[in-house]
Amino acid sequence: MKSEIALEELAHRLRVHSVRMTHSARASHVGSSLSTVELLAVLYRKILRIDPDHPQWAQRDRFVLSKGHGCAAYYAVLAEAGFFPVDWLETFYQDGSKLPGHATHTYVPGVEVSTGSLGHGLSMATGMALAGNRDHANYRVFCMLSDGECDEGSTWEPILFAPQHKLDNLVVVVDYNKIQALGTTKEVMDLDPFADKWRAFGWTVEEIDGHNIPEIEKCLGSVPFETGHPSCVIAHTVKGKGVSFMENSLLWHYRIPQGEEYVAALDELGEKP
Repeated sequence: MKSEIALEELAHRLRVHSVRMTHSARASHVGSSLSTVELLAVLYRKILRIDPDHPQWAQRDRFVLSKGHGCAAYYAVLAEAGFFPVDWLETFYQDGSKLPGHATHTYVPGVEVSTGSLGHGLSMATGMALAGNRDHANYRVFCMLSDGECDEGSTWEPILFAPQHKLDNLVVVVDYNKIQALGTTKEVMDLDPFADKWRAFGWTVEEIDGHNIPEIEKCLGSVPFETGHPSCVIAHTVKGKGVSFMENSLLWHYRIPQGEEYVAALDELGEKP
């Protein structure tokens, strides 16, 4: 991280960036970004072994944002970490921008693979972990999943595969905000008992408050939870966290912060338009 600001301040910056970026681009998924900012702040400040000056360093930890639609906060944390200039964020999702509306690795330092909420991120992350394991490399692979993509059979295939191959260099973080595109997870595809399902497949699992920075840091700092087993962190989060009228609201999966709502969101975050 290029500056030693507090984790709480970094998370705040990521929230402000996410609101401003989606507003300027007239883009959706602000709620999906706001639920991840504490997790991303801790990962990029305290956990991941990375070198922004050398994004392709062979022994770097890999991070895959499988929920690629929530990439505003992801791009923001990469910029704040020094992978590319912060002023790139002003061009988010606009014609000619290097920062498309779903996480894209082309021309974006720090992004390992291109993703969307399509249920394929964990398969790619598992492949990276398997390659590292077979190469006797010491890097780790972290993958952030949405809860909605855990409806996908393609997600459960690597969940079954990773324990079989004892991939304890693989860590999944589930952004469990319990709201997906068209309804709550309970309405669309009830995942509970969620943690028990991961354990039944052979993962070691911890559940945390995904907005409690000390709890996140302690949990992620202790991976792998068990030698020979992949680790799953189920982070209980709030969709739209930090802006009261966006919190726990299905509307803000797709709604764009504009007009009075944009001004009100920034006001709650202590910022001016």
